[in-house]
Amino acid sequence: MHAKPREKITGRQHSLKLAAASAAAAGPEVLGEGSPLATAGEPLRILLVEDSLPDVEMIRHILGEAGREVALVAVETREAFEAELNRRPPQIILSDYWLPTFNGSKALEISKRVAPQIPFIFVTGVLGEEVAIEMLKEGATDYVLKNRLSRLAPAVSRALRESEQRREREQAEEKLRRSHDQLRALTGHLQIVREEERTRIAREVHDELGQALTGLKLDLAWLAGKVPGTKVLQEKVKSMSAHIDETIHAIRRIATELRPGVLDSLGLAAAVEWQAADFQERTGIRCEVKIDVSPEAAPDQELSTACFRIFQETLTNIIRHAEATRVEVHLAQNERELMLSVRDNGRGISEREIVHARSIGLIGMKERAAQVGGEVFFFGLPGRGTTVTLRVPLHAPAAVAESPAQP
Repeated sequence: MHAKPREKITGRQHSLKLAAASAAAAGPEVLGEGSPLATAGEPLRILLVEDSLPDVEMIRHILGEAGREVALVAVETREAFEAELNRRPPQIILSDYWLPTFNGSKALEISKRVAPQIPFIFVTGVLGEEVAIEMLKEGATDYVLKNRLSRLAPAVSRALRESEQRREREQAEEKLRRSHDQLRALTGHLQIVREEERTRIAREVHDELGQALTGLKLDLAWLAGKVPGTKVLQEKVKSMSAHIDETIHAIRRIATELRPGVLDSLGLAAAVEWQAADFQERTGIRCEVKIDVSPEAAPDQELSTACFRIFQETLTNIIRHAEATRVEVHLAQNERELMLSVRDNGRGISEREIVHARSIGLIGMKERAAQVGGEVFFFGLPGRGTTVTLRVPLHAPAAVAESPAQP
């Protein structure tokens, strides 16, 4: 431990008196309007690491002259410093750099570990430029030399003001983070409700309407055989029967679009193959599918649904925007994650389109991926197509596992 450098006592006292006189002459005005030190209210709590009683009293006097009551606790050992931090954290810490059994560097280290939000200012008689720079890098707020104590009150005021601004900023960021989490939770809840409702509607449409129309077709066939009629009547019956068949087919198509039964019965891989085949049949765009997924390690229903909906949205975007003639789909998985890649040979998505606020489909895909702890990436080259890549961890919990709390 280095010995604390000492000035001659007469010279030191003279310097302190000059500093006090300078601060007193400046008065509260040195702090500026609205200074934390000049704010009325409870005393400003200060923890001072100092072994010189005259220096303690001089610092107390200078800060008191700045226009606010000060509650100052002075300590000179590590044990006392830690005890005060734990007992009642101060609003600001002042510290000499050299003490017989303790030093400011250790005090700063403890402060940043225990109470990193508290401003820390060195008030010392000797502090080289290199040491000062190093301490500022380590987290010190400022430093004031004891032969220039007229700077102490403004330095404390500035540190408190910056600390308050930082606290307000952190509170605002925390509030924004909570709002974002709540919005994500609400989005996840709505996605779950939406899928449940789509499944229910698809089942009712397929079962109720499908069965009713099938029964109607049988009744019509029975009636046609029982009631003799002209050729015109028989043609009308045949036309009605064909119309019922078309309606039954439309109902099955609508039910499948709402919730593909193959996704629930055969899993994600089969659903991707079915959707790709349907896409190719409807659009004429060639769609090649490669599946590298083990049937024994099929993802759960929530993850499968998210992946399938992202795949559907990707194909929809290709139809609307890509101007492609070929699409390559690759679904794969390993022990850690599931990967879905969809690549087309269209015009290529631009960076501006990816980040545009009105790209609702892309935003929805990102949010669906986030709900299951995954990410989706978009990459395009002009005239060389677009690649959409989804990566989802297989065993990580979903980003939002609970619906938002009810009031």
